[in-house]
Formats: sequence, structure tokens, C-alpha cells
Amino acid sequence: MSPETNPSILRLALPKGRMQEGVTRLLEDAGVRLRATARDYRPSVSLADTDAKVLKPQNIIGMLAAGARDVGFAGADWAAELGADVVELLDTGLDPVRLVAAAPPSALKNGRLPTDRPLVVATEYDRLTRRWIASRSLNAAVLRSWGATEVLPPEDADCIVDNTATGGTLAANGLEVVDEVMRSSTRLYASPRALERPDIRRRIDDLVTLLRSVLDARRRVMFEVNVSADRLETVVEALPCMREPTISTLHGGGWYAVKAAVPRDALPTLIPAVKSRGGVDIVVSSLSQIVP
Repeated sequence: MSPETNPSILRLALPKGRMQEGVTRLLEDAGVRLRATARDYRPSVSLADTDAKVLKPQNIIGMLAAGARDVGFAGADWAAELGADVVELLDTGLDPVRLVAAAPPSALKNGRLPTDRPLVVATEYDRLTRRWIASRSLNAAVLRSWGATEVLPPEDADCIVDNTATGGTLAANGLEVVDEVMRSSTRLYASPRALERPDIRRRIDDLVTLLRSVLDARRRVMFEVNVSADRLETVVEALPCMREPTISTLHGGGWYAVKAAVPRDALPTLIPAVKSRGGVDIVVSSLSQIVP
């Protein structure tokens, strides 16, 4: 029975292109293994009763809305552009980009796009660009592009609306960012139809739990420190742990081992603070998954 006709199969959509590597690593860190097959766009997946297909992110949004796929990864920019009826389940934070308006300096007046003459704005994001044009009261026509949008100005367009991670490609083509339309990252979306089916919804919820456990672990580390009994409370006060730290007595008494999962970005201030409060033998180790 094919995935399209078997109601017990979870139909997973994986993104093609720049998002693919990050999503694959996230799944593998969650224990979900992908293996290439002779049919490159249909990798095998270690989750039982799961059919995976690799698609362009914009196609994933459309297929989720149509109910042709149950759950999949895509950028928030394409979800907003297509205005599709999909349910966002998880922001992975992967591949963060900005959707920006950019133009060559020759097209600007005092660093802004002029409103007193007609403009041509090139973009792959027709819907979002038209909304942005209206919000800025620009007299502009939209030129639909199909990739390599940044090469169109100045000969074929006055301005572009495109996504950028670092701005390097825009700068290399002589373009300056003049406005930000939205921010985007890789999100996990579901089909509303899939969420209406209890068995499939349970499997989707389980997948979200797995992925979130990895994302939470990436943001935290295991912080371990030894401290004498008279300094224990002052060290514990400094720990930004999830609930309460784990405390155990060291051999011989009088000293304690304290362990807590703490935010990774707190380490530059946490380590000196704990050291100054009497903590010794500090050990920091990576975590794989955290499930509250």
C-alpha cells in the first residue's frame, strides 16, 4: 500500500537546498537516521511507518496545506508568502535569514527609495513584496524573478526584495539594505488535516518532543562543580539551573558535588562567579538531549 493510501504512514517532507544539512543533522541528533536510496528524493528514514520525501520548501508549504504531506520543514518566509493554511509546530532557529529590500545607491535619495517616481521591484516573494510596497506608499511595480534576483539592478530593476543571511551577496552586487520586511528561520509545520487524526497527531507530537529535546540540549551544558559545605548555598544561588541542582556528598564528608544543566551562553559570567564563591574542579560537558 502506498503512503498516499495507507492512513498509518506519517508523510514527512524534508527541505531541499540550504536548509537540508541543518535539518538532517537535527534529525540525526534526535536519533532519526536518514539514508539515501537510489531514488534521491525519497530517503529511507529510521522512524517506523514513515515516508520521507525531499522537496523545495515552497512546495512543502503547498503540499501541507493540501493535505498531501502531514508534517515538514520550511522557512517562515515561504509560509508567509504563500499564506497557506498550515500549523507551525516548532521554530528550530536554523538557517536564520532576513527578508530585506535592497537597492543600488544610485536608486536612493537620502538613503531611501524615492516615492515621487515609478519603481520596479524584483523578487521571488510576490505577495510579501506587494504588501511591503503598500506599507511604504511606494509607486512600484513587481517584477517576478526566478532566482539570482540580486543581479537585476540597476538595469532591470530599481530594487529587490530577497532573503539574506549575511548580506555578503547583496554587497558583492553593489546593493544596500534599505528596509527589513521580515525575519525567517527553518520551522516545522503540520497539515491541519493531519492534526485532526489522533494517531498521526500523536506521532507528530512525539517528533516535536524529540526535536525540541535536541534544540534545548544545544542551548545548555552540564555544569559540575565541587564545593565545601560552608560555601554550598552561595554556589547554588549562582546556578541558573532548570529546576533544582543535583547535589551529592563527596567521599569523606564536608564537600559536595553540584550538577546542573545551565544555559551555554551563561558560561562566560557563570564560571568566574562560581569560582569566586568557592567552587572548584569545575567541569563543563555537552548534552545530547533534554526532555523536561
